[in-house]
Amino acid sequence: IDPVMAQRSVTVQNFFEDNAETLDLRLVAGRKGLKKVIKEPTVNRPGLALAGHTKYFAFRRVQVFGNAESSYLKTVTLAERAKRYQALFNKFQIPCIVFCRNQRPDRELLKAVEERNIPVFRSSLISMKFINLATLALEVLFAPRGSEMGSMVDIHGIGVLVRGDSGIGKSECILSLIERGYSLIADDITKVVLLDNREVIGSSPELTRSFMEVRGIGIVNVAALFGARSIRQSKRLDLVVTLKHWKEVEDVDRLGMDEEFIKILGVDVPHVILPVRPGRDLGRLIEVAALQTKLKRTGYNPAEDLNAQLTAKMKANSNL
Repeated sequence: IDPVMAQRSVTVQNFFEDNAETLDLRLVAGRKGLKKVIKEPTVNRPGLALAGHTKYFAFRRVQVFGNAESSYLKTVTLAERAKRYQALFNKFQIPCIVFCRNQRPDRELLKAVEERNIPVFRSSLISMKFINLATLALEVLFAPRGSEMGSMVDIHGIGVLVRGDSGIGKSECILSLIERGYSLIADDITKVVLLDNREVIGSSPELTRSFMEVRGIGIVNVAALFGARSIRQSKRLDLVVTLKHWKEVEDVDRLGMDEEFIKILGVDVPHVILPVRPGRDLGRLIEVAALQTKLKRTGYNPAEDLNAQLTAKMKANSNL
């Protein structure tokens, strides 16, 4: 199942609601402008623009006022300050402004932003720390995202997505893995997001986090049954395991020489098909598949190692 990347606009409200606590954001003015769209996933310090040089002004970004900007504005007369605000905000569609170090915006700025519905926030963070955290937060908000049908679990640091037809035994596999001390990421539907165009991160919808549906039992609270360590909020997706009925698998891979991949958000993720039939311990097999993936990441492939040894042995025998 190839997820569909969600092309959504990131608004100031998205940025505020998702990061108010982390960035210590408090809305000061411009509430009517929270629906404004942030068009670039980074921040900008508008010092040069405030001084009158607007040729390369990155106005599509979140604007951060630090000590440098505030100190400069204090050297300008109130009339000149108001004039510059008017010129700047009339010409450019700024999404929002953040004042760091708990600095207060002056009356002239508040008047200018209220006329144009530009949200203004305050944060207690120092400028550089805010810029670093806000940039990371915006990258996550702008990242391509989608969803995958399947349950995800963390096995020895390997994020494994387990999927298959309804009733094939996914929940039983996940429960057996949780009983062994591993952590549940998501049940049934896994949210995926692409970070840095190279890593797929899986997570669960916040509302259903720590809950699982088990046929015949109903909804179970994994954290309440197995402890807080049995739940994890997110994890990089390293392996996809597809469960299929034995008769549906035409050619069972017995050696593992050729590694199979599946594309998720454009990234190739290792893929393993496990045939299902009565008597197979699927939880244990998924655990071994995860450990095998971890081993291959170190550069060691057991199938290639065995093949090399067999080839060497055959050459040695042929020289006798």
